[in-house]
Amino acid sequence: MTTIVNVQDAKTRLSELLRRVESGEEIVIARAGAPIARISAATPRRRTFETALLPEIPPISGEALFDDAPHSELADWEVGHGDDPLTSAPR
Repeated sequence: MTTIVNVQDAKTRLSELLRRVESGEEIVIARAGAPIARISAATPRRRTFETALLPEIPPISGEALFDDAPHSELADWEVGHGDDPLTSAPR
């Protein structure tokens, strides 16, 4: 659904309009009845490393770091290792 609001209403009710956009609505801002801008939900950006840390290492997405890791190793990263002094409880 698209809602048309004038510039003054948009300035006054911006927070409300943004909540409506978050719920999927599209807002058109008009001046003297003529549409001049559209507010719609932004698509989330995937974070990638734009430049390599070292010249010989190609840029990759953050998710690709763990693509080939075995499930057991990933679980260790999530919950910590039993013999890790930083994550295990004192005995």
